[in-house]
Amino acid sequence: MKQILRWIILGGTLFFLAKALKDHWFEVTAIRIDAAGWAILAIATGVTLLAHIWAGWIWTWVLRELNQPVQSSQFIQVYLKTNIAKYVPGNIWHYYGRIVAAKNANVSAGTATLSVLLEPLLMATAALIFTVLFGSQLAAANTTAIVRILQFVALVVVLCAVHPLFLNPAIRLLARLKVKKSETNIKSNISLGIKRYPLQPLLGELIFLGLRSIGFILTIFALGVVKWSQIPLLLGAFSSAWLLGLVIPGAPGGLGIFEATAIALLQSHFPSALVISAIALYRLISIISETAGAVLAWFDERLAKP
Repeated sequence: MKQILRWIILGGTLFFLAKALKDHWFEVTAIRIDAAGWAILAIATGVTLLAHIWAGWIWTWVLRELNQPVQSSQFIQVYLKTNIAKYVPGNIWHYYGRIVAAKNANVSAGTATLSVLLEPLLMATAALIFTVLFGSQLAAANTTAIVRILQFVALVVVLCAVHPLFLNPAIRLLARLKVKKSETNIKSNISLGIKRYPLQPLLGELIFLGLRSIGFILTIFALGVVKWSQIPLLLGAFSSAWLLGLVIPGAPGGLGIFEATAIALLQSHFPSALVISAIALYRLISIISETAGAVLAWFDERLAKP
């Protein structure tokens, strides 16, 4: 059923994107990028690359919250090298690669697994905060008051979920359910958890999402005019689309889900051809920045070796 659901979501998303492109094909092909636009796109790529490097640093903060002080440069390299693996079918291989690398650096398997589970949870929390703060301009055309209330309730639930008071009992429960009934294993897993609210990593994820949003806004600005009054709208739309791409099962890396959601949210506020072109370009920018990050991490690792 899970595989069928994924194929249904992917098929529906691709159908929506194909129809949107078909309906606005001539307007999309009519868009031209001048020299200033290409310069802005280059800046957007650099900002997006910076966001991924920053996300790798946040992962080291999460590990420190779990009492695992690690070498920041080494784990940022691991994060960047594994990041591109999220486009492999299954959408778990980037997490698997980080767990293996952490275990090889003498981090316990339980702590490594918990760190890669906490990181996307904190990312989702940051995206939900942006959606609640900046999504009000989308409400008139796309959402209702009930949806806004549900968003706020979901935000409260997620903020509480990462509190040690709620998270640690859940970790202990999972440990009891998954490990063999060995007293040693149970004791080692029961001690796993966080001692304080992960405020610093959460603030870091807000900065990460802000950088990603800036890259997206610059991409739209490279193709058309963006007013200052429209920036909160774009922040809310990007955060909502990025969040759905993160949590909804479907294409690897949120491919298709992010694009379809962003088009649906922005097409009533910007020309459809501009939105479609900008979103396609931003996906390309994201892949280029992730690939560049992996290559730079690989070179940096080689240069660091004697």
